[in-house]
Amino acid sequence: MKRSEVMQKHKDYIFPCVVNYYTEPLVADRGEGKYLWDLEGRRYLDFFGGILTISVGHANPKVTSRIKAQVDRLQHTSTVYPNEQIVALAEKLAQITPGRLQKSFFTNSGTEANEAAVLLARMATGSFEVVALRHGYSGHSLLAKSLTAQAPWRRAGVISVGVTHALSPYCYRCPLGLTYPGCGVACANDVEDVIRTTTSGHIAAFLAEPIQGVGGFITPPKEYFKIVFNIIKKYGGLFISDEVQTGFGRTGKKWFGIEHWEVEPDILTTAKGMGNGVPVGATVATPEIADAFQGMTISTFGGNPVTSVAARATIEVIEEERLLDNAHEVGNHFRSRLEELKEKHPLIGDVRGKGLMQGVELVKDRKTKEPAPQETNQVMERAKEHGLLIGKGGLYSNVLRIAPALNVSKADVDEAIQMLDKAFAEVKV
Repeated sequence: MKRSEVMQKHKDYIFPCVVNYYTEPLVADRGEGKYLWDLEGRRYLDFFGGILTISVGHANPKVTSRIKAQVDRLQHTSTVYPNEQIVALAEKLAQITPGRLQKSFFTNSGTEANEAAVLLARMATGSFEVVALRHGYSGHSLLAKSLTAQAPWRRAGVISVGVTHALSPYCYRCPLGLTYPGCGVACANDVEDVIRTTTSGHIAAFLAEPIQGVGGFITPPKEYFKIVFNIIKKYGGLFISDEVQTGFGRTGKKWFGIEHWEVEPDILTTAKGMGNGVPVGATVATPEIADAFQGMTISTFGGNPVTSVAARATIEVIEEERLLDNAHEVGNHFRSRLEELKEKHPLIGDVRGKGLMQGVELVKDRKTKEPAPQETNQVMERAKEHGLLIGKGGLYSNVLRIAPALNVSKADVDEAIQMLDKAFAEVKV
């Protein structure tokens, strides 16, 4: 098809809620490594990776070769039959996840992984209420939308029965008007206030992303999760770490984001970068919590042999190529270059994140911190024209979300910075 045909059919046959980036949406044709090509043959440096999903590069041969071989051998059985691929992946997850996490339930997405985690927590504790964070995003099912705390993602009459939200550790826009570290991380104590005033006082779980993804890569202070963990335990709850975006080395040095805050979750959810683009998700729990699941369940496509092989191959690439270290080292270089851009362009109000998960918040004025969503769109458009793909997020749609594959180099980062620099210089304010 030609580009115009694809766009017309998208309009005719796809739900209109499925939005696209850019005034003239990019129609992707193929990908290889760090690059993506459109139908016209133009090449782009991909620094968003299908929303933090392409973790080891497009069409990585070490992953795709395993997928092709498995398709020819056994494509699907469902969970009613065990297979070597699902148990091999589960064993590997038990080895790399933090603490005592050992047993996995496989699904197709992060939404399903979070849904399963909350269901399991309610069964294991005998309680129903769940505390999540404002600015958080948990997926597109009814329960996941009720856990989400951003108005644009909560429309269509979402009813948050049994779900309440505490303040986000959003230091740049502190909801309490305080400044870290003199604040004493007061936002963490809000979790206890929320439990004591809006729940029965005995909760099933607290669910949070270590770094809030769709929220704009909001990164909490180092003390935050330790304080919250102790509060959650005080009120009988389980700690659920939503690693859909922060998992599998994205934050550098560690396999999972929560490890940077030295907290061992009771349940961990993951998806996206887990399989380098295949539809796979997982809910991993400690043995006693996993064993508390009541009744029977299946997952028709969860743990599919093909997706299990893809996920295991992705993990092996990360291990063999030492990409946890690369994400840390290149991520630090990336952060320093972004800080240089901040010094140069007043439009940049804040730079935050970890590893190869970096957010850049744009504001009209640094003193008032008025969000700059239109200018954010301009930067994205101009970056695309220069050959760079990035994402956006935040409640005000004013945060650039930048997350390349874990195997990019410092030279790739420098090239991306040059494109971003040009894009910022061309923004009309």
